[in-house]
Amino acid sequence: MEYSSYSDILNHFNIDLKSLEREFEEITKKLQDNVFLSSGSDESIKTIKKYNKIKEILEICTKLETLFSQIEENKKLMQDDEYRSLAEEENEQIMSNISNLAKKLKILTIKPLKNDDQKTIIEIRQGVGGTEAALFAEDLYKMYVKYINNLNWKIEIYSITYNTEGGISEVIFLVDEIGSYGHLRFESGVHRVQRIPATESSGRIHTSSASVVVIPQIIKSEIQIDPQDLRIDVFRSSGPGGQSVNTTDSAVRITHLPTGIVVSCQNGKSQHKNKEMAMSILLSKLQEIEDKKLQSETGSIRQEAIKSGDRSVKIRTYNFPQGRVTDHRIPKTWYNIEDIMNGDIDDIVNSVNDFLRSQ
Repeated sequence: MEYSSYSDILNHFNIDLKSLEREFEEITKKLQDNVFLSSGSDESIKTIKKYNKIKEILEICTKLETLFSQIEENKKLMQDDEYRSLAEEENEQIMSNISNLAKKLKILTIKPLKNDDQKTIIEIRQGVGGTEAALFAEDLYKMYVKYINNLNWKIEIYSITYNTEGGISEVIFLVDEIGSYGHLRFESGVHRVQRIPATESSGRIHTSSASVVVIPQIIKSEIQIDPQDLRIDVFRSSGPGGQSVNTTDSAVRITHLPTGIVVSCQNGKSQHKNKEMAMSILLSKLQEIEDKKLQSETGSIRQEAIKSGDRSVKIRTYNFPQGRVTDHRIPKTWYNIEDIMNGDIDDIVNSVNDFLRSQ
């Protein structure tokens, strides 16, 4: 899209420069409070992220204003035959720079979705395909861990259940970073793999799947949980092959009787910690159910399903024989599957984010 003027861009992206500058000034003053800045609280982290975002928007606006001024200067030069060709060539380059900056501005000014600024809980489960599905679930888990580590974000494993024949049946972990839900929310759905299993002697390609569920971590909620609606069991944590990994009953399983939701946590150092983790997951799941009810009542369930990612829908295929990964929502294909499985998924995550948020 071409923009005729600087004000045209501001209007297109609904940017009120004066309001934005005032907000930036207020945040700057807030961050001058060393106690607040060094507290490391969720509020301070969110404030810093907001500061960086507004700063980037203002910097882009300043660059755009300068570029449009240069275009006007070049238009004057075009009246002179001696400089016309040079000025036209320079304006073409300037318009290309404006287009690139506008793309960045589009991403920065897209209206946030609900809970974008929350930490996220990710669940990965084996799907159809037996042991091969469990092995693929483990591969996906390792892929996300490597990617999250590359971002210098922390992970806290809530629970991991190993498949006795290899791979994992289920893993639940927290991405301990403010805003990680907004970044990873569109990874929810069915991930399909096509490859030759190590146990396949005839070289036949198998198709298996694993499901990825991404939900925001909800700390405070209007949802009230009646203790009588909970059944809490304790047991010993188990590792690969089912062997016990500790000698005390520290693992916790919580069943929410009205909904039938079951949450287990076993990786905390104490029964108390595991119970705390399990309650956090349960609260997040109950909030998700409540949110979907509200969306349905307001008639926006279809739009939100597109944006949030339906966990029952196949979203991505990993085809090892062809070395490709295809996201079916964009659609777009990448041909570096080995790098992707080693955590190089930044382009995939960002491409899906940009596309779905712009719909």
